[in-house]
Amino acid sequence: MRYYYAPMEGLTDSVYRRLHHRYFGGVDRYFMPFLSPTMHRTLSAKEDRELPPADSLDFLAVPQILTKVAEDFLWAVNVCRDRGYTEVNLNTGCPSGTVVAKGKGAGMLADPHALDCFLDAVFTASPLPISVKTRLGLTESAEFPELLEVFNRYPIKEMTVHPRVRKQFYQGDADREMFRYAVQNSKNPLCYNGDLFSLSDCSAITAEFPSVEALMLGRGLAADPGMLSAGTTNETLEAFHNALLEEYLVLFGGSRNAMFRLKENWSYWLPRFENNEKLGKRLRKTTDLQEYRTVTTEIFRTLPFRNT
Repeated sequence: MRYYYAPMEGLTDSVYRRLHHRYFGGVDRYFMPFLSPTMHRTLSAKEDRELPPADSLDFLAVPQILTKVAEDFLWAVNVCRDRGYTEVNLNTGCPSGTVVAKGKGAGMLADPHALDCFLDAVFTASPLPISVKTRLGLTESAEFPELLEVFNRYPIKEMTVHPRVRKQFYQGDADREMFRYAVQNSKNPLCYNGDLFSLSDCSAITAEFPSVEALMLGRGLAADPGMLSAGTTNETLEAFHNALLEEYLVLFGGSRNAMFRLKENWSYWLPRFENNEKLGKRLRKTTDLQEYRTVTTEIFRTLPFRNT
């Protein structure tokens, strides 16, 4: 089984990916939060930083591209190729309202004909293999068979399916039966993504769909970063956190943005610590770096972490 770390905007940036690999590992591929190319055909300073040369990394990373314009997609593919990457990932699953309103991400699923035209253009000209991350549709799972017919026309390297529709975001039940339909009818290799919060969840999917050879984890791995390796311990999580903090202090030029970024991590970590209410409240309220360091140290040193 191959394990992938899902692209999580505002969380799994280049610093996070490098340090997660150092302190935990167990991930076969890290998928990068999306690049969103425009007609200006330039990378922002942030995008340039988030797309380091592939040979500078000691792990596999896959750039993800978010656009509905084939020419912009192909421009971004060439940038990725020039930086040494050997695969790009097309995002047709992001449920964000601002993204969908522009017809990108999951918004591309609203018009199967337009999606077909886009895929025809990019697969005809792309210098790199293309994988896809998608959902079942916009409003109901019944949309998926028609969408799968479109995807089946192209040599997709691997298709990651999150078996929810856009309107669910990450709520409600994942539609395992429609994923089964994908397993039975997809002409391309599949990866399962959704509600994998423990190794037992991963084992259950493997048992239910034995032909699927890849799993993509997001929220579950964010909450339990060592799930795929030796497990998450307070000591290792503290070292990981402290390394993130020091790098973010430099990257963001001060404590405010560094703490803001790390509090996104804490939204996943904190529920895993027993008896977290008092210290969690202090952590959420503090804007002082020294207080932040004091509170986080107390959490790591006094509250047990529950592994999955």
